[in-house]
Amino acid sequence: MIAIFDSGYGGLTVLKPILELLPQYDYLYLGDNAKAPYGIHSPETVTEFSQKAVDYMKGRGAKLIIFACNTASATALSKIKDDKIIGVIEPSALEASKVTKNGRIGVVATKTTINSAAYEKALKRQNKSLQIYTQACPLLVPFIEEGWHTKPEAISILKKYLMPLKNANIDTLILGCTHYPIMLKSFKKIMGRKVKIVTSGEITAKYLEEFLKANPELEKSLGKNKTRTYFTTDNPEEFKRFTENNLGMKIKTPTKINL
Repeated sequence: MIAIFDSGYGGLTVLKPILELLPQYDYLYLGDNAKAPYGIHSPETVTEFSQKAVDYMKGRGAKLIIFACNTASATALSKIKDDKIIGVIEPSALEASKVTKNGRIGVVATKTTINSAAYEKALKRQNKSLQIYTQACPLLVPFIEEGWHTKPEAISILKKYLMPLKNANIDTLILGCTHYPIMLKSFKKIMGRKVKIVTSGEITAKYLEEFLKANPELEKSLGKNKTRTYFTTDNPEEFKRFTENNLGMKIKTPTKINL
């Protein structure tokens, strides 16, 4: 079984393209909605949350785990140290370094992810000459988790967040939080056609495909019954409703758990 973990709904933007590209495997999704957003917590607290989630998913039979949460990828991944856990930062940084034309890349993410400098480090590993501009967007995840991301107030705040990046003349923008693609149309409208927007979903799906090819023994051990199991630490009915309304994914009502 492959497990996908996020602080809430954001990881669904990673799960969806994974299911489209690699539908044959069994999947578990865990959204720690009760503690969302992770981006307001300290790195130590995020690591504690993430370790509990990893232990739970392994207990459910997960052979491979995807941290579909940038905050967890930025802060907890290096501390948990498990080669069967994949993060979303390195694949996104690699893609951004490939598509930029002027070498000016913007990154929007939670405060914790921005403060970790994880994207700057990952991008510099690809190309030391890149100019990187970052912007923390602490209000976006709460808006998205509450289903308020289409309201005028949310769009107005997004414009304020993006203005410094527009003024920096970036040509590539990394959405460094897996919640943010839920507002992708708004990002595109504000940034304009000339800015390439990099999201984690399809990139991580392709990375997973290559990872499994490179690890045939692990791939053979994975269940291939096309099962999909969902867990949340908050309201299961709201989780189902949000998923169907905002991502167009028909799912069974998740099971509520405590972590």
